Amino acid sequence: MNILLIGNGGREHALAWKMTQSSRCEKLYVAPGNAGTALVAENVSIAVDDFKNLGRFCVDNNIRLVVVGPEVPLVKGIRNYFENDSTLSGIGIVGPDQTGAQLEGSKDFSKQFMLRHGIPTAKAKTFNAAQVEEGLTYIKTCQTPIVLKADGLAAGKGVVICPTHSEAGTLLQDMLTNKKFGDASTKVLIEEFLDGIELSVFVLTDGKHYVCFPEAKDYKRIGEKDTGPNTGGMGAVSPVPFANKDFRNKVDRQVIQPTIAGLAKEKIDFKGFIFIGLMNVGGNPFVIEYNVRLGDPETQVILPRIENDLVELFEATVNGNLDQYSVKTKNEVAATVVLVSGGYPEKYEKGKTISMNSSNDEMVFHAGTRMDNGRLLTDGGRVLAVTGIGDSIEGATKKAYKTISTISWDGLYFRKDIGKDLLNYTKI
Repeated sequence: MNILLIGNGGREHALAWKMTQSSRCEKLYVAPGNAGTALVAENVSIAVDDFKNLGRFCVDNNIRLVVVGPEVPLVKGIRNYFENDSTLSGIGIVGPDQTGAQLEGSKDFSKQFMLRHGIPTAKAKTFNAAQVEEGLTYIKTCQTPIVLKADGLAAGKGVVICPTHSEAGTLLQDMLTNKKFGDASTKVLIEEFLDGIELSVFVLTDGKHYVCFPEAKDYKRIGEKDTGPNTGGMGAVSPVPFANKDFRNKVDRQVIQPTIAGLAKEKIDFKGFIFIGLMNVGGNPFVIEYNVRLGDPETQVILPRIENDLVELFEATVNGNLDQYSVKTKNEVAATVVLVSGGYPEKYEKGKTISMNSSNDEMVFHAGTRMDNGRLLTDGGRVLAVTGIGDSIEGATKKAYKTISTISWDGLYFRKDIGKDLLNYTKI
């Protein structure tokens, strides 16, 4: 069948790479795609939130399945748009409706959802621009460090950990009064800081049944040893050595099952991915956030470890028979390192020529790239994600960094410590 994948990042290149391995995929289109997706599929110059033209393209090209990569079209209601159009309603969509997408689109919505369904999470209180003084008073009652979260979508950069009350107060005013994150910070959550180590769990659900994909740990901070501002992600490792069987069972019982049951109880039509950001606090899981799509760069480490036909899983998701499947995972370690433009996540330049001398057996997933007269150019903050596969974290990262040594452009930056913090745990 013909399939449309929506998005243009490293996640979408990894998805396209995996989906085109399926016998069920006759033709794959990616809208708008990047220079990497063009290597395995056909790019279509349509924006991710241009629902009218996306729908028209689906009709004209006999698309039977749409896979939505990024969060923006989901939060804007692409599923609702298709279902409310008689010419599009028969097309299967992997992704929740607009209400379900609020699990990511609104930190306040997701926090209240967790509280309603007894899902372990940090204590938090939400404030808007008219409540700045109340928020400042509340901050004085909090223990430091204090976490501030923009309520809306902020490209992974709307969460800030403040070490002092003074910094938290200044930032709260900047977010609410000066709209530091634009409309995303119309409301701000002041949240309890959880002392632990993060990981991400990925669930694919048809609304009733679910399967779990491999877990991963990503690295958000721009600087080594987790310093500097948050980014969209600087690297990832899968599996995660501290996520043992006992911990995964707790996640299933205390987080995943009540999440799926809560969606069903609230009659939220959810067919797609739930990305659960967790904190392991003394062996117990606490939910930091929900996302309603796969992560980036986590996708670049979990998909290479999956043996399943991904398109078959997506068909089962839209058809409601996901209970007939289980995810088969390779006993390998995957590590990805993200290569970014100089200056990211603040101001950076585009259009730098990329020099790359990688063999076909190495996994280089494109994110912010484009082709211009035969030249591969940078076209974003996060440019490439290089994935290595091995029998250990050391082995996987060694392969990734070896490939990186063959890549260059003016201003290239990457972290050199991806996975190092995990070496203190039981080796995998």
